[in-house]
Formats: sequence, structure tokens, C-alpha cells
Amino acid sequence: MSVVDYKLQLSYKRILRDFLENKSEQSLYEAQKVSKFLLEQKISPEEFVSTHFKVLTEMLPQMDEQIQDSFVLLLEVMMGYGLAYQEHQILRNRQQELESEIDVAASMQQTLLPQEKPKTEFLDVGVVCEPAKKMSGDYYHYVHEDDKGLGMAIADIIGKGVPAALCMSMIKYAMDSLPSEQQLQPSLLLENLNRVVAQNVGDSMFITMMYGYYNRTTGDFHYSGAGHEPGFFYSVANDAFEELHAKGLVLGVSRQTKYREYTRHLDVGDFIVLLSDGVTECRIGDEFIEREEITKLIRKYMHLTAQETVNRVYEELVKIQDFVLRDDFTLILLRRTV
Repeated sequence: MSVVDYKLQLSYKRILRDFLENKSEQSLYEAQKVSKFLLEQKISPEEFVSTHFKVLTEMLPQMDEQIQDSFVLLLEVMMGYGLAYQEHQILRNRQQELESEIDVAASMQQTLLPQEKPKTEFLDVGVVCEPAKKMSGDYYHYVHEDDKGLGMAIADIIGKGVPAALCMSMIKYAMDSLPSEQQLQPSLLLENLNRVVAQNVGDSMFITMMYGYYNRTTGDFHYSGAGHEPGFFYSVANDAFEELHAKGLVLGVSRQTKYREYTRHLDVGDFIVLLSDGVTECRIGDEFIEREEITKLIRKYMHLTAQETVNRVYEELVKIQDFVLRDDFTLILLRRTV
């Protein structure tokens, strides 16, 4: 018998005798401490049942034979329970380790997103990017060229969790490494990113993206899309929203894919809206909201700053879903100011 087992038997015998004789609260309290000791020493349930039986037979040598036999059955039950409990503890520890790793990955993922929105004299910019869970599949990135212009990308990685975060880091560093002249041309930027994704990402993951560049000198917004959710263009002159379609194959399917470039001219007050499908797939009950509902909400708040506008739209869409996001949510508004 080990020292631990010997001390446990002595201690438990004292507690059991006190309880049987006095039914005291103190003995119950000490029994709770014994249970903590069992966990600390990793003593299985069947081992403790055996200890209880030994102590009880010492204290009650004339114990009924049927009661003694019942402990044989109890030991069998506890053996199965003990094995299941050990497996549960192993799984629980692994789950805790995984949760810890996901927390670290989620924290690292946040560093991949811009830490502040771009500040320009010619565009008023608003951005909301909220994950539905710890890890997000949505990504946005901007390229600020001082007084020349602003490039803005929005992407949705088809797949969540750690693989999406790794893919996101690849996109960020691939965009950062592109020459400045390619960052000014959305079609070339997508073609280069597509080759990187096709070469480095497995067949089970795809990336949708829309990238646009606003040229301050001309007032033109040049953009290309890779299977991404269409955005919106708002014209002050017409007081109307138009869909911002940009057809193109999702990134990673074929290295030979070419992307078409589109252009919209922005007058002062006009704005571009970029979004992920987490915005358009908001639900009221079991029904997806219509895209017109989104433009109505934007119109309701567009007298505010760009950031206040996207914040209010986000708040309303979350509210109608009982404050539960079913998918990652990214909404970007770019309004020409001068």
C-alpha cells in the first residue's frame, strides 16, 4: 500500500466514523475536501469505492453478507464510470487547450486587420467588421496613397476558423508586397492575388474579393470583383442607389483567370458601399432580408458621417436578429467629400 493510500484510509476512517456516530456537518465538510484530494491525486472512482469498503468492513466486521456482495457490483459500475470519466477529462483538457489556441489565433487575426480606418481629406470612410464567432472569415484592407487616392479591398474566405486566419495572413502579406502600380489597378491586383491563392491554398478553400481604387485627380472609382457580394453606388444627382456588380471567378480556382475592371465616377456626396454576405444574409425569422432593406437603412442614416452611418445600420440589423450574428459582418462606406 502506498503512503497516499494509507493516509487516505486513516483520514477517511475517522471521517466515516464521525458521520455514522454523530451525523455532523463537519464530517460532511471534510468529505468534500476528500473529494478534492481524490481529484488532485488522480484516484479513480473504483479505487475509492474499494477504500470505502475496506474501511467499512474494519469498522463493521459483522456487516451483512449481502451488503458486502453489493460492493462487488458497485465496483463494476464504478470501473466503467471511471474509464468514461477519464476519457471525459482527457477530452475536456484537449478542448481547453484548443480553446486557448483559438483565442491566440483570434487575437493574432485581429492584428491582420487595419488597426484604424484610413483618414483622408477627400473621402469620408466608415467601416464595421464584426465576427460572428471568435474567428472571422471576413477581411478588409486598404492602400492609402497620401493625397493621390485610396484603395479598399473586402474579402470573404469560404471556410472559418484557424485555416481562414492563415489564409487571411497570406492575403495581407501578398497585397502588401505588390508594387504600387499594381495596387492602383484592381484587375491586375486580383490576378496576382489569384495566382498566389491558387498556388498556396487547398481545393477546399476559396476566397471572394472586391477591390476598388479611388483616384482623387479624376474622381473615378475603379474596381474589380472575384465572385464577391455586389456593393452599392449612391448618386446624389439622381438620389438613387445602383448595384455595384463586378463579375469574376472566385480566387483560387484557376491560375489563368483574368478580371475585368469597371469604373464609376463619384461627384461630391456620392458614395460607394462594400459589404460581405453576412450583411445581405441577415434574417427576420427564417427569411433573408431584401437588398432594398439595406439601402433603406443606409438612406435613413446617410445624413450622418460615414462611420456613424455604418454603425447605425449594423446596430439595426443586429437588433432585428435578436442580437445574434449568424455570419461575419463587414460593411464599408466611402463617400466623396471634395
